Amino acid sequence: MFRNLLMLTLAATALQSQAIVAKAQSKAKKKVSVEKVTNPSASDSVFFYSPGERNGMHLALKKANGQWETIGQLFSSDYGRWGSEKRMFTPFVTALPTGGYAAVFTVNNIAPCFAVAYSDDLVTWRPQDYPEMSEQGCFAPVIRCDGNGRYTVLFVNKDGNYRQTVTTDGFRHFSKDVPATKEAYDAVAVQRVSVALADKSFEGTRFAIDAQTEQRARTYFDHLNKVNKEYKETLKDDASRFARLGNKVEATVTIDGSQSKAISDKMIGIFFEDISYAADGGLYAEMVQNRDFEYLPSDRKGWTSSTAWRLSSGGKVTISADHPLSANNPHYAILSTDTLYNEGWDGFAVKKGASYDFSFYVQNIGGAKKNFEVALIADGRKLASAKIKTKGKAGQWNQYTATLVATDGANNAQLAIIPAKKAAVGVDMISLFPQDTFKGHKNGLRKDLAQTLADLKPKFVRFPGGCMSHGDGLDNIYHWNHTVGPLQDRKPDRNSWSYHQTRGLGFFEYFQFCEDIGAEPLPVLAAGVPCQNSSNNSHGFGGQQGGIPMKDMPAYIQELCDLIEWANGDPATNKWAKMRADAGHPAPFNLKYIGIGNEDIISTVFEDRFLMIAKALKERYPNIQLCGTVGPFHYPSSDYIEGWKFANEHTNVIDMVDEHYYESVGWFLHNQHYYDNYDRKAPNVYLGEWAAKVGKGGLDCALAEAMHLCNIERNGDVVEMTSYAPLLSKNGHSNWSPDMIYFSNTQIEKTPSYETQRLFSTLHGDRYIDVKVAMADSLAANRVAASVVKDSKTGKTYLRLVNILPQTLDATLSLKGVNLTSQSLSFEGFSGKPGDRSVKIEKGAYPVLQDAALKVSLPPYSLRVIEL
Repeated sequence: MFRNLLMLTLAATALQSQAIVAKAQSKAKKKVSVEKVTNPSASDSVFFYSPGERNGMHLALKKANGQWETIGQLFSSDYGRWGSEKRMFTPFVTALPTGGYAAVFTVNNIAPCFAVAYSDDLVTWRPQDYPEMSEQGCFAPVIRCDGNGRYTVLFVNKDGNYRQTVTTDGFRHFSKDVPATKEAYDAVAVQRVSVALADKSFEGTRFAIDAQTEQRARTYFDHLNKVNKEYKETLKDDASRFARLGNKVEATVTIDGSQSKAISDKMIGIFFEDISYAADGGLYAEMVQNRDFEYLPSDRKGWTSSTAWRLSSGGKVTISADHPLSANNPHYAILSTDTLYNEGWDGFAVKKGASYDFSFYVQNIGGAKKNFEVALIADGRKLASAKIKTKGKAGQWNQYTATLVATDGANNAQLAIIPAKKAAVGVDMISLFPQDTFKGHKNGLRKDLAQTLADLKPKFVRFPGGCMSHGDGLDNIYHWNHTVGPLQDRKPDRNSWSYHQTRGLGFFEYFQFCEDIGAEPLPVLAAGVPCQNSSNNSHGFGGQQGGIPMKDMPAYIQELCDLIEWANGDPATNKWAKMRADAGHPAPFNLKYIGIGNEDIISTVFEDRFLMIAKALKERYPNIQLCGTVGPFHYPSSDYIEGWKFANEHTNVIDMVDEHYYESVGWFLHNQHYYDNYDRKAPNVYLGEWAAKVGKGGLDCALAEAMHLCNIERNGDVVEMTSYAPLLSKNGHSNWSPDMIYFSNTQIEKTPSYETQRLFSTLHGDRYIDVKVAMADSLAANRVAASVVKDSKTGKTYLRLVNILPQTLDATLSLKGVNLTSQSLSFEGFSGKPGDRSVKIEKGAYPVLQDAALKVSLPPYSLRVIEL
């Protein structure tokens, strides 16, 4: 998931890089004694430069009077973590004799790579690659054409020595770098020039382009400037914008039942990612925080194995890793006489009369027996308690359980483990679950939150992410097989959102939840690459993406195959399927979909690994629908363009692609035909992450999203699935905004966006019926949307109307081939004012009058779903 990773702490090496990069660049440049051309030829018409190391590559064109005119930014550096690490030094661009353009630049003073980008048309550039060289520091790279499609990139390393590397496949792969000469380098570097722009001189490269290419560049940036102004449109100025319309506007809605088409029956799903404490401390019903004593400073600065725990004496909790319960959970606490308290997740919310299942593992270190009292305590009151007697041989771990029944309630309780006698024992995997979990499952889900999700009636559930899937660096890629089996043997890990994941909510619990609510599971796992903004990659320090070494890819591919066997295999013949059966589910889960990759940059590193995975999975499991990715943004981002090109070249293995975008309300208002011209023969679309972004959300966002869903349903033959994101956010722990559902330990806030998703999901169809809206005012027409869908199983037909105007909308329905048998048309929906953070669901009916035009009225800023 493309997230605001600016909030995360930058790697120390990156900070050092920022401090000394200028010095290192200067050192290398002293070696590069090339005379700069200060007066470009009169015939040169294009100039490429970077106005600042954080400002990316810019384009300037020469005007008729000979002056240079800045046109706009082409692309920026994508190397390093979000923020100040993404830098560009000494950019060099050249026109290729074989067609197209190539660019190279330095990323920092420590990376053993330079950046390379390619463009066919000057304005849209392929996602950057970062070919790895033999030493750190690749300064002031330049490109030399050697003929016959062969190109050499020459650069200076940190010691001031000249190096070179060769590419012959369109700047995709590069040879091992070897020594070069100063003379060879200077012969190319002389193309660097200085050009004055607005009385300031910039260094870059320039050459001539034809008039058609120049005009295309101007048209491209003129269009971007125009639409960017449109996308800033909000609802706050509507009173003046639409004052001329009075109090009401009229529309004619024509529904033609003879014109229909099949659309996806899995249009609305949910996307679950452990972000903003959505899993541990949220949907996962475990009430003990840091139950495994595995919190680490790498999870969050200042955290330790004893975070969330304290002793009654005020002393330090003793943590040991000798003779652990499990190698995957090596840390545990040693207790003697002090009471051990846990603060829970913002306290323990205890309900009077409720029963709670307590369990822990105890190692009687010296072999002596030891008894405990376990209690829930708030404000000096004991809300529930139970006694536990332990025994066992020295060094042996045993699990003990108890049931706590609350005689009183509180929202700020603590768990107390009160030992008797002085004998020292080890304790680990200390757990407390409400017995009343969703569907009564052990190790289950928080009932009210899970039911809130179930009420959406999602057709699929995506898991585990998002950014959680590809992780923060190679060592943090999500491995599904670390999340199944006994809890003590599951392998916890740092969460890429700066906390800890126990993996208690793992793939078994996820598949079980899908089955409970009648949704298809859609696991999405890494494509052999981590997040492009990782703090650690294959270069061994903060840098761009990287990838699992090719020698290790077969093992990773087998891991993905093992997932499919675990989900669908026969326990009698497959060890992974047997693990599923041993966990309580002998029948297969019937997995039909799998996603590979999450909004990755569509680099050569990504493409090579994705294709290895996709081909292997399709060869072995041809019936599994495989979903690829086209990066974190919509058109015209480079990843989107390259991703779709890649997908269309490999339709034999890619069934659909995962699009992501978070956009302004104005963007949705002005993109109502976004999918109308998609190629129906290309892979289908899974809109995996999307939302309108305004603060913490609200009515404005919900109506913009409803409008977009109307247009998606119109294109439901190409858009197969959608899922709003993020789904859950715990109050006080938010990593992202807006979210669909906000919650605390005791309360749940369903946003207006939740209601939009619910109405489209529960009142759904698998056929789209042609509908058109006619209005006199073209500007007002841009604020009204309609969609008609029919459920072929129930025979029910639904008209969705969205009114994003400050006026009442009076709509006359013109029906063709649609027969009404009822005397009234029931509806459900909501309305409000811009800025509203909550809405009240409204239900009612419109009368059907004989021999009279059928009219429906919508209040300002409203959504209505009308059953025809």
